Amino acid sequence: MKEIPDIPGPAHPDERREALPWQRPKALEEDPQAFQRVQAILNNPSYRPADTDIDFLAEDDLRGVRLQIDYLKSELQLRKHDIEKTIVVFGGTRICEPAAALRRVEELRSRVKADRDNNELRRQLAVAERIQAKSHYYNVAREFGRLVAMENHGARKSHTVIMTGGGPGMMEAANRGAFDVGAKSVGLNISLPHEQYPNPYVTPELCFSFHYFALRKLHFLLRAKALVAFPGGYGTLDELFEVLTLIQTRKIKPIPVVLVGEAYWRRAVDVDFLVDEGVIDSEDRELFWFAETAHEVWNGILHWHAASGEPLRAAR
Repeated sequence: MKEIPDIPGPAHPDERREALPWQRPKALEEDPQAFQRVQAILNNPSYRPADTDIDFLAEDDLRGVRLQIDYLKSELQLRKHDIEKTIVVFGGTRICEPAAALRRVEELRSRVKADRDNNELRRQLAVAERIQAKSHYYNVAREFGRLVAMENHGARKSHTVIMTGGGPGMMEAANRGAFDVGAKSVGLNISLPHEQYPNPYVTPELCFSFHYFALRKLHFLLRAKALVAFPGGYGTLDELFEVLTLIQTRKIKPIPVVLVGEAYWRRAVDVDFLVDEGVIDSEDRELFWFAETAHEVWNGILHWHAASGEPLRAAR
């Protein structure tokens, strides 16, 4: 029988018995200034690995790479969690829940009573009272988030989830509704010059902070099966008009767009005026509809998708 030759054991995956030449700095006996020169090299930004050099990654020429990273981080995480379809909810960050709105009104009424000639306080009170009048939409958004989340109970995957901008107000309410029933929901924050916090009801592993508005907007629509817009300001109007423009031009496949609070929206956006002025067509009025309650919104979206031949009901 042929003998098996001596075979050396596997090398240690990390350590060596003898250090390699470059694992030791040049000896001081050979050059007393060598250590200082090596330290200067190690401390120079050019020696930083590219993927850990924040200053390098922030340069204008690296914008393309940053765009890719901004897209990929959230994309891979959404895939990991089987997020396939989303209902995007937008609305004012200043419209808080009714109890908080009432506290603000009572505080300002007390201050006005003590300083009746302060016109600025009177203005703030008038605004606070209008916010309080709209605060019932917080409950509508919260109930809507709950309805969407409940649709996924018993489903093999989270086919349809709430996605918001991750902020307070109407977005918080929608995320909170999903949170109420233990369901996942997504929040897409944007990094801003001033400090901000995501609302506490977004699923932690599905809350993202984007550098670029463009990539955030892209992710809002990549999986969107509807846009629901509650009363809001510039940010809400921005998202609403962008989606309407993309649907109008058929740059994206049409999705249902629901404006919650007809009285508010008819004053904020006079679409009939735009039609009469000839700057949009009469058929463009059909790209959205109004609703008042969470059930009206959700049932309308389900009906729209059933009529399109692609029902939104989750597989059981």
